[in-house]
Amino acid sequence: MAGIETENLGPAALASLGSVGLALYFYYVRGDKQRGQFVGLWPGTILGLATYLQLEQVKQTLDEHADDD
Repeated sequence: MAGIETENLGPAALASLGSVGLALYFYYVRGDKQRGQFVGLWPGTILGLATYLQLEQVKQTLDEHADDD
C-alpha cells in the first residue's frame, strides 16, 4: 500500500478498502465469520455501482457531444 496515494482514490475505492478492513475485523478479531464473509462481499458491489455510475456519466457526455454535431 506504500505506492498508493489516497488523494488519487475516489470515495468508492476508499469505501471498498474500508469494508475489506471491516470484514477482516469481523472475521478474525471478533470471530464472527458469517458477518465477516457478508461484509467481504461489499467491495465488489461498491466498485460495480461506482463503475456503472461513471459509465452512465460518460454516456451522457457522449450523447451531449453527438447532439452538437
